[in-house]
Amino acid sequence: MTLASLRASASSAVATIDARTPAHRDRAVDGLRALALLAVPTGHWLLGGFTLDSQGALHNASPLSAFGFFAPLSWVLQMLGVFFLVGGYASVLSYRRAQERGTSSAAWLRGRLARLGRPVLGVTAIWAAAIPVLHALAVPWPTLHTGSTLVIQPLWFVGVYGVITALTPWCVRAARRLGAWAAAPLLASVAVVDFLRYGPFESTMPSWLSLLNLLPGWMFAYQLGISWGEKRLGRRGAWVLLVGGSALFAALLFAFHYPASMVGVPGEARTNSHPPSLLVLALAAAQSGAAILLRDRIGRALRRPALWAPVVVINLSAMTILCWHQTAMLTAAIPASFAGAVPGLTTAPDTLGWVVARLVWLPLFATSLLLIGRYARGLESPWKRARRGRRALAGVLAAGFAVFALGLA
Repeated sequence: MTLASLRASASSAVATIDARTPAHRDRAVDGLRALALLAVPTGHWLLGGFTLDSQGALHNASPLSAFGFFAPLSWVLQMLGVFFLVGGYASVLSYRRAQERGTSSAAWLRGRLARLGRPVLGVTAIWAAAIPVLHALAVPWPTLHTGSTLVIQPLWFVGVYGVITALTPWCVRAARRLGAWAAAPLLASVAVVDFLRYGPFESTMPSWLSLLNLLPGWMFAYQLGISWGEKRLGRRGAWVLLVGGSALFAALLFAFHYPASMVGVPGEARTNSHPPSLLVLALAAAQSGAAILLRDRIGRALRRPALWAPVVVINLSAMTILCWHQTAMLTAAIPASFAGAVPGLTTAPDTLGWVVARLVWLPLFATSLLLIGRYARGLESPWKRARRGRRALAGVLAAGFAVFALGLA
């Protein structure tokens, strides 16, 4: 196939996608979701690395341990606030349409959770089946455990998102009654927990206390999205979120000495994201305000077919990107571990040379994800051909993978 024919095919595909897009489709919201989705693999590929031990096994490492100036990059790449904002907005619209059709809340929820669960079940079952094969091919157990940890690490999001999605009917009621203020108690809850675990009573607080932030911390932006979808959060509220969130972020960072990185740093006692601290909510508030204020501009830009087409593809492959991007990186790192020290892959992420080399590897990771996604994309669709026995086997394999990855056995 010549270059000219490739361009013609691409142009035809772009035009077809644009023509098939309904006029009422909110392109800005889809664009925001695509941006937040792409931030996940980009962040993990840039801020995650490996070291190689004397037996040739890979272990997780982070350039943030050596380069503190990388922390502001995590402020840009931590876009889960935008993802939850858009998720809440889309959920309330979907829930409203379901009610208009006469669909029950339970049926609506089952459909939403099935869309989340199928890809997760697929990737974990496939990895469970692949582990013994890879070990038979001389991949060390520590490498397999490292890879399994990376694969399962982003999947916590699916569980939290599923629980929050189940609370959508109550979030809608709260938004209709209180508007954007419905998110305020969630912010206050996280603030109280942070005060208890980091304040004068820190030494007397139990270690599990931080887990109380898990649900309200991530639900905050989702509730804002619900209020946005219910037209109870407009430009004035968006400005309050942007300015107030930015001011709170700066105060927590400089006056209260919160860790600068939005992701965990090996060896650090405190972390902002597991579970979320008040700094995460401050960033989510600022990002949400900016997203709402930029909505019209983003929508106008995405009227261009060439920009809109990739947004559609990314949104259609959302769970595939989330579930398989770590595997894409591992398809390069695991073979490289047999070659020894490969800059940007198996060498410690503690030099500027590693940073340059990792940037060079990013296109390969992206290409691997595209190739994997070509086949894994089918896992997002209903498993119509899968019999009950096969589904049960997938469930058993997935459970076994979780046990292995979490080190429970």
